[in-house]
Amino acid sequence: MKTFKTIAALVLLILALTGNAQDKAFKVSVTGKGEPILLFPGFTCTEAVWTDVVQELSKTNECHVFTFAGFGEVPAIEKPWLVKIKESIEVYILKEKLHKPTLIGHSLGGALALWLASEHDNYNKIIVVDALPSTGALMMPNFKSEYMVYDNPYNTQLLNMDEAIFEKMADQMAQGMTLTESKRAQIKNWILQSDRETYVYGYTDLLKLDLRDSISSIKSPLIILAATEPYGETTVKQTYQEQYKNLEGYTIKFAPKSAHFIMYDQPVWLLNEIKTAL
Repeated sequence: MKTFKTIAALVLLILALTGNAQDKAFKVSVTGKGEPILLFPGFTCTEAVWTDVVQELSKTNECHVFTFAGFGEVPAIEKPWLVKIKESIEVYILKEKLHKPTLIGHSLGGALALWLASEHDNYNKIIVVDALPSTGALMMPNFKSEYMVYDNPYNTQLLNMDEAIFEKMADQMAQGMTLTESKRAQIKNWILQSDRETYVYGYTDLLKLDLRDSISSIKSPLIILAATEPYGETTVKQTYQEQYKNLEGYTIKFAPKSAHFIMYDQPVWLLNEIKTAL
């Protein structure tokens, strides 16, 4: 595992070479005072996904809430998208002199938090909301990271997809991500608002990321808050046990009657679990 001094030297070099790289890779809103918390949204989402959580946590903590490049109104960046975001977050933490921040991430944001924590022990706690070490392994049998390349027929199809067809796809995706009907339009709009190349190549980056072995290096306390729908708690438990089997000592809680966006389906439960974890 890389030492923090090694990481510090690396990211300071990146900062020296690229200037304010983090300003390009994401936008950050800072609210409240106290021990720092970094909140990462899921794929295509903006910082607004954390609004209700931040409203409460900012009473006792300094909340740094991210929107990643290519999503919302943040301009896109060149690929490799996810690597640049991860490295820029490391730069941001050093530049802002954030000592032992807590990382909270949903979906993609949770995977990103796992990635950061697997490389050095500079974090107070890691709280992941419905996130796995390997999204690709969940979706594909006999998954191997090297199988995921930018240039493939599916990506080409998505890049060339008619806007009306893409919107229909976004609508179908939003239907399955939350049980709360009033929130589905927002999820759909985030998908439609995303930069198309970021949507395509950024998701390839996520699928390629496989942390199932490297999470064994995580030393920070890890709390997992998992959705139970649509597959049911028994199936979800099996998935999480398999994906996290190389990590010892984590805590996992299952949100009842909740799909992927737990902050919409079980907001009180989620907030209480986060506050308990903190």
